[in-house]
Amino acid sequence: MKKTPIILASSSPRRREFLKQLGIDFGIIVPDVPEAVRHNESPRAYARRLAGEKADAVFARLASATVEGDLKEIDKNLARIIATDELLLLAADTIVVLGKRIMEKPVNDADARRMLRALSGRAHNVITGVCVLKVAKGAPVRERNFTVSTRVVFKKLSTAEINGYVATGEPKDKAGAYAIQGIGSFLVKSISGSYTNVVGLPVAELVDLLRKDFGFSVF
Repeated sequence: MKKTPIILASSSPRRREFLKQLGIDFGIIVPDVPEAVRHNESPRAYARRLAGEKADAVFARLASATVEGDLKEIDKNLARIIATDELLLLAADTIVVLGKRIMEKPVNDADARRMLRALSGRAHNVITGVCVLKVAKGAPVRERNFTVSTRVVFKKLSTAEINGYVATGEPKDKAGAYAIQGIGSFLVKSISGSYTNVVGLPVAELVDLLRKDFGFSVF
């Protein structure tokens, strides 16, 4: 099977690390997509839509760079990937859902504390929407989208634990104001489903999709 290069449409260091661990050849282009829930949009539909919009935004930037020859902001590795006949765009969006409430990244420490108080002692779902877009000779030829949900249960948190955790700075860029792979592991009592999904990318499901739908084998 082929080892098609991938462009990761994300600034997430966690997603980047997963691809590195799998030995995948990839570059990064960070999309600029507004994150706002539409009226009556379900959490799954929202995460899936955002992933697709991120992939589309990166494709549009690629097409513009190719047409205009503007590679000033693109490093040599990324330029090499762009020059290939075929590549895959990988985009994802992870949200935390408590009941019907969507929790994304906190806007400040007070917002992080509010989120953690709400999650304390309760179960919530972490949903990641994923989009893989195949580009061949500068044109999109195939797109696949999916979502994965994991149930997470928090232990009951004291005010001191919440304040202390927020003071570490870890919650700042994390959906739901916590990182299960970091200091925030102490918050989690149990999970049901994909652990990597909670971190930010459902790796098992992604690897299966790449193999079945795109002929891409990690090993």
